[in-house]
Amino acid sequence: MNSTVSFPDVIAVVPAAGIGSRMQSDRPKQYMTIGQRTLLEYSIASLFSHPAITKVVVALHPQDDQFLTLPLAADPRVITVIGGDTRAESVAAGLGVINDADWVLVHDAARPCLHPRDLARLIALTAESPVGGILAAPVNDTMKRATADRRDIAHTVDRESLWHALTPQLFPRQLLIQCLSRAMSDGAEITDEASALEYCGYHPQLVPGRSDNIKVTRPEDLALADFFLTRRQTEENP
Repeated sequence: MNSTVSFPDVIAVVPAAGIGSRMQSDRPKQYMTIGQRTLLEYSIASLFSHPAITKVVVALHPQDDQFLTLPLAADPRVITVIGGDTRAESVAAGLGVINDADWVLVHDAARPCLHPRDLARLIALTAESPVGGILAAPVNDTMKRATADRRDIAHTVDRESLWHALTPQLFPRQLLIQCLSRAMSDGAEITDEASALEYCGYHPQLVPGRSDNIKVTRPEDLALADFFLTRRQTEENP
């Protein structure tokens, strides 16, 4: 990366207060390991690969007893807050301790395969967009909508304009605070940070990202993430 390029300071928020019930594990998914590192460590390390990321705020479950055992806990660039029952509440808690950055980036705690080039393309939006945007991947599979009981196909959905929403998602700090606060106050469904902006009438940009930027949600995802990370390490260190 060109060291002469100037970037605004970007602070990242990583909601990590979930319990990962779908992983069928004795620990939250962000603390599952690939090699010697947890998914959370991989995810945060991927953010610090860009010079614009100066700080990461991690929102933890009130009863989290594992974060302090990680080397990450001693990194002065990483601070923690107590998260909430929902993703939106955890992100809001993280935003509440940030007052020294114009831009905020939100990344999943269990999305360890973020590529530096994707992150660079997303952060480049700070120079051209007043609203920000998200990493996303075009839908390639045929999409079906189920009937009300989810047992049968109702119809095929046109995939022409459909995208998989990924993270990170990047927005001006004050705009995200305002939209998230309004959406939460109104009881709107907030599935990701972009949906809060959409609720308030904004249209974040879609930044094409790699399809291997997967979120570890189910047990089989862990092996896939391991494969992607191992392959990348091999490519970078032939």
